Amino acid sequence: MEAQGSRRRQLPVLLLLWVNGLMMLGFAGARQQTELCNESLMLEKLPACGKSFEEMMKKVDSKKWCNLTEFIMYYDNFTQCTEREANNASCFWPNPLAEGFITGIHKQFFSNCTSEKVHWEDPPDEILITLILIPVMLTCAMITLVVWCSKRSDIL
Repeated sequence: MEAQGSRRRQLPVLLLLWVNGLMMLGFAGARQQTELCNESLMLEKLPACGKSFEEMMKKVDSKKWCNLTEFIMYYDNFTQCTEREANNASCFWPNPLAEGFITGIHKQFFSNCTSEKVHWEDPPDEILITLILIPVMLTCAMITLVVWCSKRSDIL
């Protein structure tokens, strides 16, 4: 009878060990299936994405190259192409090599697209002095009112 009781206690432990072993085998198998990034294959395939993007960008007037709405679909296709080629070469995306390639495409097509910076100017002195003095005067008036009310607490 005791042997049967000890077997019942050992059963969950054995089951846990068996499940743990299966999991470890699964993780080991997954680790063996990962491949190293084939950078040369990726660098060989990425120019095809750039060539395709270049062909599509020829359809857009070069004066409109800074307007993203004019070529967003072409750029999306280019991005998907670079991601697909990186994944086909067992590389993660983005990676430094793919980013370098994409940066080269950006320099080729978008180097003249600079954002216009807004030049901020101070308002005229009359307006500036007014904008400064109004809050200062209101603050002084509120402080005076609080002090006056606190001295006259018998009325309130």
